[in-house]
Amino acid sequence: MKAAKPGDRRVRFDFEIEFSNGGALQGQDFRLDIEAEDITDEDLATHLVRDLSLLMVGAVRIRNKEIVHERHKKRNAAPEPVREVRNRIDLSHTVEDGMITYRGLPAPVICDFLSREDSRSHYAPGTEFVIGRIDMCSNTGTYVDSPFHRYADGADLADLPLDRLADLDAIVVDVSGSADRAVDRAHFLPYDVRGKAVLVHTGWDRHWRTDTYFANHPFLTEAAARHLLDENAAMVGIDSLNIDDTADGQRPVHSTLLGAGVPICEHMTNLSALPAAGFRFSAVPVKVRGMGTFPVRAYAIW
Repeated sequence: MKAAKPGDRRVRFDFEIEFSNGGALQGQDFRLDIEAEDITDEDLATHLVRDLSLLMVGAVRIRNKEIVHERHKKRNAAPEPVREVRNRIDLSHTVEDGMITYRGLPAPVICDFLSREDSRSHYAPGTEFVIGRIDMCSNTGTYVDSPFHRYADGADLADLPLDRLADLDAIVVDVSGSADRAVDRAHFLPYDVRGKAVLVHTGWDRHWRTDTYFANHPFLTEAAARHLLDENAAMVGIDSLNIDDTADGQRPVHSTLLGAGVPICEHMTNLSALPAAGFRFSAVPVKVRGMGTFPVRAYAIW
């Protein structure tokens, strides 16, 4: 008998499938392509469930299994293109016990709710866990502001749409080294911001956790905010203490952007590691009802 070539073996079998939510499925003289000379009943059941895309499968029984020499019927589909990720940059500060993000707001307290030592009495010998606890203000570390932060009827964290937070096309507007603290409309005119996360690189993150960080920080002007809104920016971030000037109680940038549903990401870092464009940005907070601000793990990929 002529030896079978690779790719011309198939398995013929009967099967019975029971579903965990009720019902059953039977098949007779069913056939699947295989690459090896044989296949176990367990592997065959796995292939069957996957090929048929079956859900809620309980028991699978294979009957009358036979290996036959036949050419494969399934043609290999062209593989889907894979977007290669060569770089992944973290753009968020680490939240630490006692860290001050904004003067006047309490520092986070990070501790054990259940320590590893105490957990040993709850589990089998050799098994231990830690359950942590953190008490903190929502404006801690690198965080995202939702409209609810500024407006009582605005969308809170739970209502922020993911298409405003995750996998956004993004650009960096580099104003580092500027002698003027105010980042005005003219700084954004050369850029196409439509539908993008606009990340403003001031370089102020170099002062993080120093006294210098809290005074005379860079900020956006109201005219800049209105321009970004008119040009349909999806999100705006900055590596400074605040996107607004904190010299007085006015907050025109927060009011303008959040009033139109544009989230703001503040206290970013490491923006100097990003290209000017051609990357994707994500900064997703916990989905909390009734809260306007929360820390994020902001990052970029390209």
